[in-house]
Amino acid sequence: GVDLSKDQSYFLYTLKSEILKKVIFPIGHLTKKEVRKIAKDQNLSNHAKKDSTGICFIGKRKFTEFISKYIAHTPGDIRSVEGQIIASHIGLSFYTIGQRKGLKIGGKGDAWYVVKKDLKSNTLFVAQGEKHKALFASKLVAKKLSFVVDSFSIKTPFKCLAKIRYRQNDQVCTIEKLEKDLLEVSFEKPQRAITEGQSIVFYKGSICLGGAIIVQIL
Repeated sequence: GVDLSKDQSYFLYTLKSEILKKVIFPIGHLTKKEVRKIAKDQNLSNHAKKDSTGICFIGKRKFTEFISKYIAHTPGDIRSVEGQIIASHIGLSFYTIGQRKGLKIGGKGDAWYVVKKDLKSNTLFVAQGEKHKALFASKLVAKKLSFVVDSFSIKTPFKCLAKIRYRQNDQVCTIEKLEKDLLEVSFEKPQRAITEGQSIVFYKGSICLGGAIIVQIL
């Protein structure tokens, strides 16, 4: 859509062009502000409704409360990046890279942020300060590459733009092919809070080429 703050291509990259040709986006040419104005002109009561944030389908419930119904708590240590045990967590599944709230770590100094999850030792690693170097990386490995157009292929190294999360500004990167179906992506600028399991989506200008799943941060 033309409204980049609401563009859904980050989530739709796995759909093939054959499917997308049959999909209608009736308000894709409008911004959210324009849609609200039309709704107001039509006297629709929800024209001023607040934008949803977080996981839209769980409503006003807290994420931890919701996910606890499906995933058991598996407590473990919270360690600083220097290795010191400073608190305990309820289960790695309840935290994400870059998270600040809900860690329940007191003390003086800057706020603590999640920088790494070690599944083998069930350890959550944290660091102080939103710009701590442990939060940043310039390379990642991804797999399960999916192009919107099946016939499209890239000759590596391939330079393009990418997003590692929804609504992120496009980031300049270079793609290199590794063994099997793995890709190595190098960014011109270090990226904050790259998260394994999330998607990285590739673009050429405003065109969504496709994407892959992040499996490792280098």
